[in-house]
Amino acid sequence: MKASIRKIAAGLAAVVASGGLTACVGSFDPATDASSPIAPRVQALVDANREYPRWAEFPRSIEPLPEPVTIAAQVGTLKVTGGALAGEVSRIDWQTTGDPAEFAAAVQARLDSVPVPPVTQETLAEIEDFVRRTRERGRAPPPVDRR
Repeated sequence: MKASIRKIAAGLAAVVASGGLTACVGSFDPATDASSPIAPRVQALVDANREYPRWAEFPRSIEPLPEPVTIAAQVGTLKVTGGALAGEVSRIDWQTTGDPAEFAAAVQARLDSVPVPPVTQETLAEIEDFVRRTRERGRAPPPVDRR
C-alpha cells in the first residue's frame, strides 16, 4: 500500500513540475511591444547581443600548466616536510608530568593576569534580572476598554 502511494506522489510531483516548466516556456522568447517608443532601440540591443558571449571571446590562460615532473617534485617536497612535521609532533610531551594542583595554579595565574571586560564580570543573578526586566518591558499592554 505504501509503495503505491509513493508512486502516485512521485507521478503527481512529476506532472506538477512539468506543468510549471511549460508555463515558463513563453518567457524564453519574449516579444517587444511594437507600439513602445523605445521598441526599435530595445530590439537593436537584443539583436546585437543575441550571440554573446562567444567562446572565442573568452581570454586564454596565460600561464602554461606545470609539467608532471614539477608536480611530482612538489609532492615529494610535501611528503618530506610532512614527515619532518610528524617527527616533531611525536617528540612533544602531550601529558603533564608535574603536579596537577601546580598546573592548575599556573593556569589560574595566567588567566588572572589577563584583564576581563566589565560585561564578562556580570553575575548570573544580574543577567537573570536583566532578562526579567526585558521581558516585563516586552509584555503587551492591557486591552483598551471599548465600552
